[in-house]
Amino acid sequence: MGRVAAPYAIHGWIKVQTYTEYLDNLLGYPVWRLGKAGQWRAYTVLEAKTHGQSLVAQLAGVDDRTAAEALTGMDIAVERKELPPAGKNEFYWDDLIGLTVVNTSGETLGKVTGLLETGAHNVLKVAGEREHLIPFVAAIVRDVVAEAGQIVVDWGTDW
Repeated sequence: MGRVAAPYAIHGWIKVQTYTEYLDNLLGYPVWRLGKAGQWRAYTVLEAKTHGQSLVAQLAGVDDRTAAEALTGMDIAVERKELPPAGKNEFYWDDLIGLTVVNTSGETLGKVTGLLETGAHNVLKVAGEREHLIPFVAAIVRDVVAEAGQIVVDWGTDW
């Protein structure tokens, strides 16, 4: 949902770069998990607010600039159960990663390895015999059947 960008001031505050659609989305979560590669630690948010184009926050147990510096670069997450359910035809990126992508002719293009956010729309990164960058838009993505582990796209194997 974001990452710790830098320490902020001298009393243990951190500056946060959010990956959420709206800058203040993280403010609704009282506990953030910070870490990398499966090693996460929960921190209670004592105070957080918007500051320009980022957030600043004070976390319990992070009392000075040195402690805040140690968190720099860590990812910020919340527990999945705390997230609201995705709406109709909406998906959390994490749910798309690993799905098999097939085109409307039934040819397998590969598996979703990530997503990119561009100014115009999100893009699926699909790894198969070759890498495909497929815009995640209704004109191209015909169906997402997460239960079957599949995304159907109107996309050629040689594109």
